[in-house]
Order: sequence, then C-alpha cells, then structure tokens
Amino acid sequence: MHGDETRPGRVMVGLSGGVDSAVAALLLQQQGWQVSGLFMKNWEEDDQAGYCAAAEDLAMAQAVADRLGIPLHSVNFASEYWERVFEHFLREYRAGRTPNPDVLCNREIKFSAFLDHALERGADCIATGHYARLHRHNGQTQLLQAADAGKDQTYFLYQVSAARLARSLFPLGGLQKQQVRQLARDAGLPNHQRKDSTGICFIGERRFREFLQTYLPAQPGEMVDSSGRVLGQHQGLMFYTLGQRRGMGLGGTADGTELPWFVLDKDLVNNRLIVGQGHDHPLLLSTALDAGQLHWISGQPPARLHAKARLRHRQPLQECHLSIQQGRCRVEFAQPQRAATPGQSIVFYRDGQCLGGAIIESRDPL
Repeated sequence: MHGDETRPGRVMVGLSGGVDSAVAALLLQQQGWQVSGLFMKNWEEDDQAGYCAAAEDLAMAQAVADRLGIPLHSVNFASEYWERVFEHFLREYRAGRTPNPDVLCNREIKFSAFLDHALERGADCIATGHYARLHRHNGQTQLLQAADAGKDQTYFLYQVSAARLARSLFPLGGLQKQQVRQLARDAGLPNHQRKDSTGICFIGERRFREFLQTYLPAQPGEMVDSSGRVLGQHQGLMFYTLGQRRGMGLGGTADGTELPWFVLDKDLVNNRLIVGQGHDHPLLLSTALDAGQLHWISGQPPARLHAKARLRHRQPLQECHLSIQQGRCRVEFAQPQRAATPGQSIVFYRDGQCLGGAIIESRDPL
C-alpha cells in the first residue's frame, strides 16, 4: 500500500480457492493482521455437472485456511448476485449489447455485499486477490494500476467508490504473478499450482451459446455484408460480439479474397448480423464514441479532460479527450480504436491512476 499506511487490525479475506486470494491472506497474516477468510457462493448450480465447481473451490479454500490456521466462513450471495448482476446481464444481451458482469460483480457483490457482511462481523476491512494498488493520502483513497501490467485488474474495479476502496486491501498490487506463485510454493499452500480461473463463474466450462439459450430464446436471422448482400444465417444476435472472428461458418469469397470474416455491426431493427473481411475493416474502427453511466472513483470528474483509456481488459492505454455533459461523455481518440462494443466499459487513467469509467453506448465508424 502507498501513502498513509493502514495499521494491522481485523481483516476478512475473500478466499476463492485460487492462488491469488490465498497469497493475499498469507501476506496479511505475515504483516500482523488478524485474518479470517470468507468463501462466497454466488451461483446456485442447477445441474449435476457442477460447472461452477463451487464445492471443489470451497474445499480448496478450506485447505488454504487450514494451512494458514485461520477461520473460514462461507456465505451464500446467490440471490443478491441474481438480482444485482445476472438479471442486468440478461437485460443487456436482450437489448443487443455485450455486458461485463465482472465489473458489476465487483461493485455489487465483492465491494458491497461482502464488505457489508465483513464489517457487520467486526472486521475493519476486507481484502481480495485483485492485482491493483491503493494510495491513501489526506483521507483520500486512489486506485492505481498494479505493478504487473499484464495482470492489472483496475479495469474491473472502476465502479467501486473511493469510500468502499478505503475499507479494502489489495496485498498483491506490488507483485508480479510469478512472485505470487513462488510465495504460495514457499508457504506450502495446497493450491500453489492450481491454474487460474477464466471466464464468467456462472458459465464455467459450459459453451456460452448453450448457456445463454437456456435463459433467452435465440432469434436467427440474416448474415449480410456491408452492402446488404445475404451470406448466410446467424444463430441469434446475442451470440456475437463486435470484432468476433470465429463461429460464422464463412469461407473465402467467390472473388478469391481469403481474408477471415469478422462481425462488424448488429442491425437490431432488422435482426441482421453485418460481417466483413479483414481484421481492421474500416467499419470496425472508430475515432470517437459516446458513453453513459459515468462513474468517477473520487465522486468528481477530472479537472483536465485529456486522459488515457482502455476499451477492454489488458488493452494498452490509448490517448483520448473527453467532453462531459449531464452524466454522459463523448470520447475522441488520437488513434482509431477497433471494436468499441456497446455494453462494454471504457475506463480512464492518468499517470497510473484509474479515474473511473463509463459504459459504451455507440461509436462513430471510420
């Protein structure tokens, strides 16, 4: 942690069964914190296959807690998750947008339901295995990028308020991933070799298309090129995202162009999927976009409107200029951006600090 140090007290660590949260607990224990663990169950499994692997994750979290000699509590936030995250996820897909449930899960579950639960049980703060840093100075808490640029997770944290970050700890923020694995190995943690989980918890190893179809009826329609020529049929607009390459079943064209096909846009009115050839097709590139649902971590927009931004996790930061009006913003880029996707987040940075972000609503194609 940077700036005003937080004196060790009682901290509840969200233990997922993964190596990151296990090492977060280990480090806090070494720093003199009184550590307890909490395992969050956010999804009720409705099948026997156990795609979410919640039972396996809980067993691993318990093994970690036993190794560290700390108590582990388990709490079920499935109803909160369904109401605050999953229903929004379905609404966005229904509207033809591509949401990011991890952003909402952090705001509504980890740094709301979990934080409230921990404080009610006497903890001074919570900790997670996120790769991010906090800087506390003169009563203000700022969110900074992690030391490991490849693992930085501030993109998913931009909707958490400074007041909630003030009651949070990110012990891994200054470490590289390989250091975290080494610490776990040295401490004999049972999950030091466990591979990182990817994707959305409630889908797990299932095919995304099959999962979504159980909640939203698919509406197939025409797949067309930018001139309106029908090339085939799509399975349902919700199954495709801008810039997607796979899953369209199109080969080269009759005129011999062998370039791969990409999703360029969605025509929601006519239920048509617009596709084109080439990774950097002009219709995929945008010089500007409009975004809404602005959230500034400090509660205030930045004084200077020149910043850097990313449109997706791990994207290198892009120079941009913001114009803010009534909770919405217009973002103009120094370089054209590929696949600015409605429903996804654009997150703003300056000098390593995550300022906040917004939800992309529309874009200006080249």
